[in-house]
Amino acid sequence: MRIGLRELILILVLLGVPIASYFLVFRPQNIEIQQAKDEIEHKRSILDKLRQETAASSDLKKTNEEIAERIRAIEARLPTNKEVETVVRQIADLCTGSGLDVPQMKTAKSIKAATYMEQPLELSTSGKFNGFYQFLLQLEQLARITRMTDLKLKRAADSDSNMQATFTLSIYHQDEQGESK
Repeated sequence: MRIGLRELILILVLLGVPIASYFLVFRPQNIEIQQAKDEIEHKRSILDKLRQETAASSDLKKTNEEIAERIRAIEARLPTNKEVETVVRQIADLCTGSGLDVPQMKTAKSIKAATYMEQPLELSTSGKFNGFYQFLLQLEQLARITRMTDLKLKRAADSDSNMQATFTLSIYHQDEQGESK
């Protein structure tokens, strides 16, 4: 069998069509498909990041609400300027109810502490140590926020079973501007 010019051209055309279609059609389409896949993957990664940020945002919102609730609970424990006298009376009642002498109180100047005020009271009382311990336990249970500093305990000169205590008790309260929050 002899291959002529016509058969040779036919074979070349038959081999050239698939090769040309690969370079002219399939290869450019494969490049476009790969670019589309890369773009889809990039957009998916951005979407995943956005989902994570959205979840974190809702978590932050929930956390902020919890913090705001805790702040409201703490502020509820702060008396106003007018209620400080009531807290002072409660402290005096706790002292006498625990078997201690009526405390001698000296009020110091109020101190601004952040958005709240601190009212220091210098107290001095005497009695049995067990009574003073009972007073401390009851003071700790008060609904109001207080802080005790400069505590000095000494045995009373007249008796072995009595003691004398001097300390500074700070009562935290809202100032007049703090009431309108």
